[in-house]
This record gives sequence, structure tokens and C-alpha cells, in this order.
Amino acid sequence: MRIGELSRATGVDIETIRFYEKSGLLPGPARSDNGYRDYTQPHLERLAFIRHCRALDMPLADVTQLLESLDTQDPARLASVDGLVDAQLGRVRARLASMKALEQQLVALKARCDADHAAHGCGILEELVAAAHGEACACHGKD
Repeated sequence: MRIGELSRATGVDIETIRFYEKSGLLPGPARSDNGYRDYTQPHLERLAFIRHCRALDMPLADVTQLLESLDTQDPARLASVDGLVDAQLGRVRARLASMKALEQQLVALKARCDADHAAHGCGILEELVAAAHGEACACHGKD
């Protein structure tokens, strides 16, 4: 199959496929007589594997290690797979905590809104301006 077909089959952009080839994540395909890249089922499966790892937000360095573990099936490498997933889980949990803190800050900011803007100014804008002046605000307090 050609690169466009591979792209459609996996949902991976053509430029990304080329990047993965240049990076060594995806082996280069054979070329047909007319010079077109000729991708095969193993290319499709490997690219789908990479795409799945990236959908889990795994860094390319981790994807590389996972592919090496998959390729070699070396028990020492296979043992490291758990650690890679644990590290990714830690990163996700840290982002979740950060997002929860952000949610709380936005809730505190939103609480400053009276919604009767004809009678009052905008409490949200007032808080944001206060923060810009280095004053304490509802969402962050004083730094």
C-alpha cells in the first residue's frame, strides 16, 4: 500500500509517518518499480502500535523502548515495560492533580461573578486585573 493508504488506515498524518521513518520507529518500506513506497501489513501494525502508545500520551522515547522490547522479546527489556507504564501513570496522575487545582481556581474565580453586570462591574475581570497588579486574587491568593 502507498503512504496515503497507510495514513487513512491508521489515522496517522503522512508527515508523521515520514517522521517516524526518519526517527527509526517505523522501518522504511521497499520501493516499487515506479519509486513509490510500498508499505505492508507489518508496517500498518507497527504504526497502529505507535499510534496507540501516542494516544496514551507516551513520550516517543518510551515508545522507542516499547518497540525495542517488542522486537527483541529480551526478558530484561520486557521487565522494563512495567516501569515505563508506571512512569506514564505517574505523569498522568500529576496532570490530573494539576487539572483539579486549575478547576478549583476557575471555580473560585467564577464565584466572583454577580451576573448583574448592569448594576455591578465584572468581578472576574476585577480579580484578573488585581492579579495582574500583583495583588491577591480569588483564584490564587497572593504569591
